[in-house]
Amino acid sequence: MVNAAIIGLGWWGKNIVNAVQGKCPQLKFIRGVTKEIAETQAFASQHNIPLSENLEDALADPKVEAVVLATPHSLHADQIVAAARAGKHVFCEKPLSLKRADAERAVKACLDAKRVIGVGQNKRFWPSMTALRGVVAGGSLGKVMHIEGHYSNENSSNFFAGWRDKPDETPGAGMTGTGIHILDAFVSLAGPAASVSAQFVSTQGGHDPRDTISVLFKFKNGMSGTLGAVRPSPFYWRVHAFGDRGSAEALGETETIVRCSGAPVERRTYAAIDSLRAEFDAFAQAVGGGAPYPISPVEMTATIAAFDAIIESIASGKPVEIA
Repeated sequence: MVNAAIIGLGWWGKNIVNAVQGKCPQLKFIRGVTKEIAETQAFASQHNIPLSENLEDALADPKVEAVVLATPHSLHADQIVAAARAGKHVFCEKPLSLKRADAERAVKACLDAKRVIGVGQNKRFWPSMTALRGVVAGGSLGKVMHIEGHYSNENSSNFFAGWRDKPDETPGAGMTGTGIHILDAFVSLAGPAASVSAQFVSTQGGHDPRDTISVLFKFKNGMSGTLGAVRPSPFYWRVHAFGDRGSAEALGETETIVRCSGAPVERRTYAAIDSLRAEFDAFAQAVGGGAPYPISPVEMTATIAAFDAIIESIASGKPVEIA
């Protein structure tokens, strides 16, 4: 059993606790850290999680083997480095960081300390995405030439927190909340991006995010790609890979559609899973010496490299090459 501390108990931190505590057979939370103890105490007591205000309290606790970060994005890199130096394994909610250099620094700290690092890209664990990766790897699509992804999700409007409205916490707006999941999907299917060209359009008024993002990609393996995200639109997920003999798309969590030359269209559905629970099961197994966490450190940094380049492209209005 991995004894962990949950750092940050806002909306998403509570979701993590609800998915893990008493349900994950290999990981449990033995303490929590939050700046809002009074507002969080009742929830923490329900889950038998003692609270304190400072990350350092958890890092100094010899019983804590791992920390789970559900904190504002700009804090992630420094908190990962501090945790690794304290000898703790780290699970960090997405995005791992907001800058490529910070992602590389955070990953290096964990590797140097021989600590496991996991990142909260739970869509990677969806049955539809597992199946899509299997179809692409199986070769039935032929040479895969292009990939498309779209993720719209109105959560930004429904679960608003003040820090999420700050440009230094959510650069590129929908890229940090939704687009980052598509980037992870692209990296898992196409590898690192070589260049991006991004467009951001906002009609935001007040605290109701109303914006869109569109990105063109060229990948280092020669594939092309497009990404779209609309923050106020209801949930929609699609990742679609196109080859010279067929195409396959993941729709939502549990459906794939496969189209191959000369064959009938196949629509496949899968049983739903708790993807939050799945990623923490995988993290606990990696900490325990089992299979490595399914998202490698190389993939983590490649995702943030693309993210960083997209933010630069939005600001400059020009394509950005990724070294």
